[in-house]
Amino acid sequence: MIKKIIISACLLISFVSFAQQGTASPYSFYGIGDARFKGTLENRSMAGVSIEQDSIHLNVDNPSSYASLRQTTFTVGGSFGTSTLKNDAQSEKAQRATFDYLAVGIPMGKLGASFGLVPLTSVGYKILNDNTDTPGATNNQFEGKGGVNKVFFGLGYKIKPNWNIGADVQYNFGSITTTSIEAITGVQNATKETNKSELSGVNFNIGTMYQTKIDKKMMLFTSLNYTFATTLNAHNVRTIAVDGDPDPITSDPFDAKLKMGNKVTLGAGVGLPRKWLVGTTLAFQGAGQFENYYNSSDDVRYEKYSKYALGGYYIPNYTSFTNYFSRVTYRAGLKYEKTGLVINNESINDVGMTIGAGFPITGSFSNVNIGIEFGKRGTTSAGLIQENYLNFSASFSFNDRWFKQRKIE
Repeated sequence: MIKKIIISACLLISFVSFAQQGTASPYSFYGIGDARFKGTLENRSMAGVSIEQDSIHLNVDNPSSYASLRQTTFTVGGSFGTSTLKNDAQSEKAQRATFDYLAVGIPMGKLGASFGLVPLTSVGYKILNDNTDTPGATNNQFEGKGGVNKVFFGLGYKIKPNWNIGADVQYNFGSITTTSIEAITGVQNATKETNKSELSGVNFNIGTMYQTKIDKKMMLFTSLNYTFATTLNAHNVRTIAVDGDPDPITSDPFDAKLKMGNKVTLGAGVGLPRKWLVGTTLAFQGAGQFENYYNSSDDVRYEKYSKYALGGYYIPNYTSFTNYFSRVTYRAGLKYEKTGLVINNESINDVGMTIGAGFPITGSFSNVNIGIEFGKRGTTSAGLIQENYLNFSASFSFNDRWFKQRKIE
C-alpha cells in the first residue's frame, strides 16, 4: 500500500512544486527568495530541534539519522499561511498554501537511505507604486515568482548502537521570473521588463549523531551537521517590451554565479525516550553572495546567518490502551533567526514560536502531525516592512516493512 501512495504522491507533488507560489513576502525579491524548508513538521514544531535518533520519524536535516530507521517511512507535508505586512503608514494581508516536502527513508540493517524533493526557496511578491493622481508622475508595478527546489539522496551508517554517521548529495534547481512595469501618468505607453533566471547547482552535507545514558533512564542526545559551501549557476535572459511595439528586445543570455556559504548545525538535549525531550539547536552559515543583475542594490548586503532554537516534546503514556490522547506527542519550541539579509543597514530577523502534536494511527507506527507557527520578521524602521505571520501545517508519516523475510512453516 505504501508503495502506491509514494508513487502517486511523487507524481502529483513534483508537478505542484513547480506551479506553486510559496511566499507572499516582499523580502523574497532579494537573493534567491525566502528560505522555505525548515525541517519535517515533527522537528519544525519544536522550532527545528532535531537531535534524537528516531526509529519511525524521518529527520532529513541530518543524514546520519537514516541509520536509526526501523521501518520504511514515507512523509509528506504542506502548509497554509497568512501574514500581515505593515509599514509606518499602512498594512496589507496575504495568504498562500504550499507543499513543504516529500521524502522516503529505507532501513537496511546498520545502513539507512533516504531520498526526496524539497522546495528550498520561494519568490512571490507583488508591489505597486501608484501615483496615478499626479500628472507626469512615474507608476511602477513589480512582480516575482519561482524559486529553488532540491532533490536529495543520502545514506546513514550505524557505527555503534549509539553512534551514527551519514552524508547526502543535493541537486538544486529552479527558475525565478521577475517583471517590472513602468508607466507615466498621462502617457499612453508603458515599458515592461522581464527577467528570467534558470538556477542549478550541487552541494553536499555530512552529519553525525551520538546518544548516551547519563543515569539509569535519562539520555543525552547530540547532533552535528555540516553543509559545504556551494555555487548556484544562474543563466539569465532579459526582455524589454513597449506597449504597441510588436517586437520586444531580448538580450543575449548571460551567466552569473551565486554563492551559498558553508553551514554548521549543532544540537544537544536530554530526555527520556518515548516520554519527553528538551533540547537546543544552533546553526551558523557564512555570508552568501546572491546579487544577480536584476536585484542588486547599494542599500542591500548579505551577512552571516545564525539561528538559535529551544524545543522539545512530551508523551503522557505511549503504551496506553485506554486513553488515546495519552499516546499523542505534544511539541513546542522557540526560535530566533538572523536571516542574513541587511537592507538600509537593518538586519532582517525572524522571531517565532511553534506548537504541534503528533497523532498515532491505531494499529500501526504511522502518524498524522499538525503544527502552528507564529512570529514576526523584519521591522518598520528605516522605511522597511514588518511581517506578522501565522502558519498552519500538516504532515503524514506512513510506516511499513518492505524488506522482511517470509517464513513457511
